[in-house]
Amino acid sequence: MKNTKIVLVIVLALLVVVLSACAGSKPASGCLGTAADAIVDLDCREIKIAVENAYLPFNYISATTGEAGGWDYDAWDDICTRLHCTPVYVESAWDGMIQAVADGQFDVGADGVTYTEERAQQVDFSIGYQQIQQRLLVRLGETRFSSIEDIVANSELKLGTQVSTTNYETATKYLPEDRIQAFETFPFAVQALLAGDLDAIIIDEVVGLGYQGTNADQLELIGPSISSDELGFIYPLGSDLKEPVDLALQAMIDDGTLATLQEKYFGPDFNITYDDIQ
Repeated sequence: MKNTKIVLVIVLALLVVVLSACAGSKPASGCLGTAADAIVDLDCREIKIAVENAYLPFNYISATTGEAGGWDYDAWDDICTRLHCTPVYVESAWDGMIQAVADGQFDVGADGVTYTEERAQQVDFSIGYQQIQQRLLVRLGETRFSSIEDIVANSELKLGTQVSTTNYETATKYLPEDRIQAFETFPFAVQALLAGDLDAIIIDEVVGLGYQGTNADQLELIGPSISSDELGFIYPLGSDLKEPVDLALQAMIDDGTLATLQEKYFGPDFNITYDDIQ
């Protein structure tokens, strides 16, 4: 009986390990494309891609189906089709993702990473695939201010954003840190805004539109663009993936594939909101 219990405990422990390893990842799509058609033949190499799975429209998990989706998934499936490789998507929290890629825990970091000179000392960037604007997200009907400069001028106003983002870096260019409240994820910041604990959030426009769509009767984006930033994929410094992926991205730009993806996920027909994802 004791031996049986021991075996059962071992089996259960192994099951937990297996389930933990699978949690937050999408099963590999398998090797995509062919050697004959590849721009660069990566010979079915597995590419481990870090995604947050909570960053519309780049990546998400459907609350209804439990399936992963988003711009990053479609883009990397297409890239691997052109490079004859196997995309493996692994969930990773945003805070710490860049360092994890730098340390070689992932081959690629997706998640709409903004290029900065400081980050470029830590990781390699692909060519840019999109320009993105930073805006102010506020409660609907806000009349006390209409720009970041108005917030700066009124010391009673409270500004929020997400930790370790370029949004936070932008906020610090305008305000002292004691006037900025940084949250682990944007959903917590949005909750604080809706509760009246914040007056505004600096956020990427495409992400803010997702929250605005979820709370159209409560939230709106106001004011001009505060900062225009270029997004790219990131790799460990010296990665041999940079050159072939740049070639694939350029091909996607040249044949219109990237424009089609931008329209699909950033156009008016994309209607998935934060209420629809896990």
